[in-house]
Amino acid sequence: MTVKTDIQIAREATKKPIMEIGEKLGIPSEHLLPYGHDKAKVSAEFIKSVQGNKDGNLILVTAVNPTPAGEGKTTTTVGLGDGLNAIGKNAMICIREASLGPNFGMKGGAAGGGYAQVVPMEDMNLHFTGDFHAITSAHSLLAAMIDNHIYWGNSLEIDTRRVVWRRVVDMNDRALRQITASLGGVSNGFPREAGFDITVASEVMAILCLASDLADLEKRLGDMIVAYRRDRSPVFCRDIKAAGAMAVLLKDAVQPNLVQTLENNPAFVHGGPFANIAHGCNSVVATTTALKLADYVVTEAGFGADLGAEKFMNIKCRKAGLKPKAVVIVATVRAMKMNGGVARADLGPENVDAVKKGCANLGRHIENMKMFGVPAVVAINHFITDTDAEIEAIRSYVINHGSEAVLAKHWANGSEGARDLANKVVEIVEGGSAQYAPLYPDDMGLFEKMETVAKRIYRADEVLADKKIRDQLRQWEDQGYGNLPVCMAKTQYSFSTDPNLRGAPTGHSLPIREVRLSAGAGFIVAVCGEIMTMPGLPRVPAAESIQLNDEGLIEGLF
Repeated sequence: MTVKTDIQIAREATKKPIMEIGEKLGIPSEHLLPYGHDKAKVSAEFIKSVQGNKDGNLILVTAVNPTPAGEGKTTTTVGLGDGLNAIGKNAMICIREASLGPNFGMKGGAAGGGYAQVVPMEDMNLHFTGDFHAITSAHSLLAAMIDNHIYWGNSLEIDTRRVVWRRVVDMNDRALRQITASLGGVSNGFPREAGFDITVASEVMAILCLASDLADLEKRLGDMIVAYRRDRSPVFCRDIKAAGAMAVLLKDAVQPNLVQTLENNPAFVHGGPFANIAHGCNSVVATTTALKLADYVVTEAGFGADLGAEKFMNIKCRKAGLKPKAVVIVATVRAMKMNGGVARADLGPENVDAVKKGCANLGRHIENMKMFGVPAVVAINHFITDTDAEIEAIRSYVINHGSEAVLAKHWANGSEGARDLANKVVEIVEGGSAQYAPLYPDDMGLFEKMETVAKRIYRADEVLADKKIRDQLRQWEDQGYGNLPVCMAKTQYSFSTDPNLRGAPTGHSLPIREVRLSAGAGFIVAVCGEIMTMPGLPRVPAAESIQLNDEGLIEGLF
């Protein structure tokens, strides 16, 4: 039997007009701004009109540390949303948009897979509704205005050695990590060191995803620190007078995008910060609006629970007043084998011992989620090569850790394959045992917050930071930023900063290389180990296999 690819399945989807999807949620057609026939933005007026509605139940989908074998977190998010609708619940999903860099690099798209996808898959994984382009343009406008201000006299007395506003592009391009700008003579300005991050690492992206509305977004943009003077006093975006124009560029981008699953259930796809270098959650506007429109809202946080879920709980929920009712931790037999020491090429044959050994990684994530007071269930995302003995090994391990593992076959069977998982989630929610609480209080010191995450979530023995970094954190505390949460930029592949250290390592150190103040977004970024805010392409990038066929259809996108 020939197995269809994700793009083939998506292309065969029977999509409904987006206005019909909006009707399911009670959104009148005049409050949908259509982008073609199958996607639309929801108006700010409608979002404001539903704020008095009762909130539904929020479900977070997270996962074990990612492996090259694939875990299927987004696929499980979509499958669970469809499964909840299949058992008679009014449910929708909220996920992030895809970045072009990973699509053409190695990670692939962000629309799910198999028969648990959001469509239009090709649009979602490429330009979609242009949100990322708007963010890139707004970020670039500010960068241009900073250099322009310096060129025309520098009345703000910016120290050109201390311009901290880097540039961005939505592509993996390692050559741009560190550059020299303004070469070529007097007419081009004052030469200085600069660099690029990927768009999803931009503070503008974080602000779009954490802002409550357009007015809040503009205020947060103004609060961004872009440079320092010689006396180390900060220069804000509002001092450059760029926030208004940036908000104009983002006025449509801040509105959530409505699309549908393969089973014609509603989905918001909005925002896209990475979880290894940013806070890894879809927008607050999308999530809070969905909670007003559906009884069950399934959302995801990027990469493993040590990154995306930790930031979801400590940053997004804290700032938006969200209280999740249940967590789904996605695991696969294949991922457990890799965490147990099996090479990717050897994942096919049954290896129960390796599964048992690799389950230590899953166990760590279960323990971590309990720290936030939210009950967790494990979803075993099924692959055709999984054996009954391997599945039973995971189930037994999870039971011994005080939770339950449910086999889910949504990739192959859509909602029918997620019914058991959906019923278990409803059982947990209706049990009412969730008592969400963040890991640390607002008034804890910034370095102590970083230590708390490192020691409790990563199980590190110590956090290494030189005097310069500690002094910088104390200075930010003195300036009134001490109550902000922390956003740890760290490899997604391990609890440590060594991407090759799989399983559940202990006794390691967490080196903090750099700290960045995201005053507009409202968090402090700690850059740990060798993590890069501008990824590079792999030796064989996916872009080499992406092309148009003779019929003008896209091939190779996944």
